[in-house]
Amino acid sequence: MENWDVIILGAGAAGLFCAGEAVRRGRRVLVLDHAANPGEKIRISGGGRCNFTNRDLTRQNAPERFLSENQRFALSALSRFTAADFIARIDRAGIAWHEKHRGQLFCDGKATQVIRLLLSDLTAGSGELRLDCAVEAVRREGDGFEVATSLGPVRAAHVVVATGGKSIPKMGATGIGYRIAESFGLRLTETRPALVPLTFAEQDLARTAPMAGIALPARVRHGRTSFDEDLLFTHRGLSGPAILQISSYWREGDTLNLDLFPGRNLAQELAEIRSTGGRVALHNALARLIPEKLAAYAVAETGLSGRLADQNNRTLERLADQLHKWEVRPVGSEGYRTAEVTLGGVSTADLDAKTMEARAVPGLYFIGEVVDVTGWLGGYNFQWAWSSGWAAGQVV
Repeated sequence: MENWDVIILGAGAAGLFCAGEAVRRGRRVLVLDHAANPGEKIRISGGGRCNFTNRDLTRQNAPERFLSENQRFALSALSRFTAADFIARIDRAGIAWHEKHRGQLFCDGKATQVIRLLLSDLTAGSGELRLDCAVEAVRREGDGFEVATSLGPVRAAHVVVATGGKSIPKMGATGIGYRIAESFGLRLTETRPALVPLTFAEQDLARTAPMAGIALPARVRHGRTSFDEDLLFTHRGLSGPAILQISSYWREGDTLNLDLFPGRNLAQELAEIRSTGGRVALHNALARLIPEKLAAYAVAETGLSGRLADQNNRTLERLADQLHKWEVRPVGSEGYRTAEVTLGGVSTADLDAKTMEARAVPGLYFIGEVVDVTGWLGGYNFQWAWSSGWAAGQVV
């Protein structure tokens, strides 16, 4: 039976980065994955350009921007291997990048550059990648572990579980990391799709479906949490960055508040149009400010009609409230099929924040998405993959 120093389960961002760190320390590392190609989530992320980190991430804002039962768990890894540290790796590799907005960094070229960087680190020493190799189980054997695979058993003193979550099953997500955790007695927090479009009931879709394809800036609020990002109407409900962000906080039965004119005073803007061109129909006046189909919907919802000149200030306030304080109640999400990440996972209460090692199972580690740490949209989850992978890579 083959023996390795470290076996890493999963050839995604966290697994490959951890492997490179362990190889750099002279460890003999085997990376296993049932997929045909490594780093598939890296390849498709950011429209194929990989939103590889977020430079706005700080120790101060991390507890707010990462969801977990223990909001401070991720701080240790994130503080010791930062966004700046990963940017330095990218720069040394000669990978050109740019910032879009809100600190989101993307490759100028293809995301495959990042995958090649990670693979070069793995193969620079005693590291090997074995694809089309399904992991079936992990068992404690003496002072190490035996990993049963579709290609036969392998052994190692250390096993790192970097299998990801349940999101995007067509790319091979299976949830096996959770099963491995449970087999060793580790607890799981509830898992659910996150960074995912939300869906409406049929009766609501009948009213909003004509607006499918409309995108505009909005403020989306759930309780005390809000995001100012673009919102997109779809044939199934709502999507766009604002909705993906709030979906991590939303639960079935909750309402969301949409402000389609954030930081503006719609009633005042309509009054100004009325003072210079009041003969125009009300929905046409509103269509000067938002897409026509959305304007027609808002006017119909308030039961108004006629010319803008026929509306008094109170009527304009009523219409403005429809678009500043629009309450919607999604009935669900598009699920793991389109979710960018999985919320929840292996309980942080059972892991060492500094090393990512299972407290009760020496030599067993969990990193990346499989852990109950989920970041905001915009490069945060990749940074968690790098940071948690780095943390484990220093000790395995």
